[in-house]
Amino acid sequence: MDLRKLKTLIDLVSESNISELEITETEGKVRIVKGGGAAPVQYVQTVAAAPAAAPVAGAPAAPALASPPAPEAAPAGHAIKSPMVGTFYRSSSPGAPAFVEIGSKVNEGDTVCIIEAMKILNEIEADKSGTITQILGENGQAVEYGQPLFIIE
Repeated sequence: MDLRKLKTLIDLVSESNISELEITETEGKVRIVKGGGAAPVQYVQTVAAAPAAAPVAGAPAAPALASPPAPEAAPAGHAIKSPMVGTFYRSSSPGAPAFVEIGSKVNEGDTVCIIEAMKILNEIEADKSGTITQILGENGQAVEYGQPLFIIE
């Protein structure tokens, strides 16, 4: 994909009310997600893999790849995770109070937030009773499937 086409796609996402765009073509795949600042772009180009060369006797060994960074420590308590990709909202409308705050006591089945996906508002319920100790999602931000939104103890 040429640079001009990629720039046009980034501008399209920036100027519209869509939060994510993904395009797959024969030469690769582009995914643009609108965030708070500039839109991050992920470009994956599909290329046929070359066969691995056999090591030559007496040749120095290839340097080892760096290991991935250790994952951050998980917050203590039970995480309420996003069941879908969408936009996270803490209240039912812009002027309404948030469903829950830090310190709120919730019962299993209580609505804790809304995730908008494809213009449908989905109420997300607590899957465990307890007290909200952390709110990990930011109002109006995109969330991924399985992303922790709240911590309950």
